[in-house]
Amino acid sequence: MVVGEVETMALVDRIEAVGTAFANEQADLNSTVTERIARVNFTDGAFVPKGAVIAELVRSEQGAQLAQFQARLREAESQLQRLQALQKQGFATRAQIDAAQAAVDVARGQVAAAGSQIGDRVIRAPFAGWLSLRRVSPGAVVSAGTTIATIVDYSRIKLDFPVPETFLSTIRPGNPIVAEAAAFPGEAFSGTVNSIDPLVDPVTRAATVRAIIPNPDLRLRPGMLMTVAVEAAPRTAAVVPDLALVGQGDRSFVYLLEDDNRVRRTEVRTGVRRDGKVEIREGLAAGQRIVVEGTVKVRDGMVVRPVERSLPGTPAPAAEQAA
Repeated sequence: MVVGEVETMALVDRIEAVGTAFANEQADLNSTVTERIARVNFTDGAFVPKGAVIAELVRSEQGAQLAQFQARLREAESQLQRLQALQKQGFATRAQIDAAQAAVDVARGQVAAAGSQIGDRVIRAPFAGWLSLRRVSPGAVVSAGTTIATIVDYSRIKLDFPVPETFLSTIRPGNPIVAEAAAFPGEAFSGTVNSIDPLVDPVTRAATVRAIIPNPDLRLRPGMLMTVAVEAAPRTAAVVPDLALVGQGDRSFVYLLEDDNRVRRTEVRTGVRRDGKVEIREGLAAGQRIVVEGTVKVRDGMVVRPVERSLPGTPAPAAEQAA
């Protein structure tokens, strides 16, 4: 029988799935009040920095109220200052001071409320990003909740994909991934696993894994369907050739060569297959000698004359069996 040693090989678990691309950040910019649009300050698809004014609603009434409340505040503060000066001379009571202070506080609250109403009529970018196509025009009346535009930051892509629960123990944040999109056939996009959903779907028995893919050239777009491969659990493992395995139902065996040249049928637990080799997770150790060719002619306990496996490219010598 042709025999060889159990070898070691660098292996990783490769998990393949189909995922959906999402923007790094995305938000609908909605009106919070019902009002007429005074100005739209962007063009379709434009990039805007954080805090940029996207649109302005009519706010003349709120501006007038703000001016009125600011005047009241100045008057209340002046009255408080006069009373404080009189108190030092003994001509104002503590109750008068408290009443004047309350008037100042009320006026300040009114100024803040008016300023907030004005702020509600100015739509700003919550983060830097690219704006969608414009959906409204100046002069149009929008109601509360109407979307003015959508802002998207897709300088990097969040790729969400399902992973069966049986593989979750091998995936960790930081694992490298390689993804492909139908829009760019044959091109690979590299990224890393960022997070894993703690919940497993009770129907599919899978959890959602999120990977981050840099997208500096903005070629990938949110909503794209992508195929993804994750390499996890890197390790050095014992491997044997495919031909060395003997299957019986859902069990696998090899013929282990003992010191007296007797073969012993040994059950093994296998792992991944790669390049014609099979990972042995249990049952064998590196360096042990096994039958790698001619397993169909071997029986448990048989004594054989082993023939060492030939070098690649050299015809294997004829198998021999002990008399």
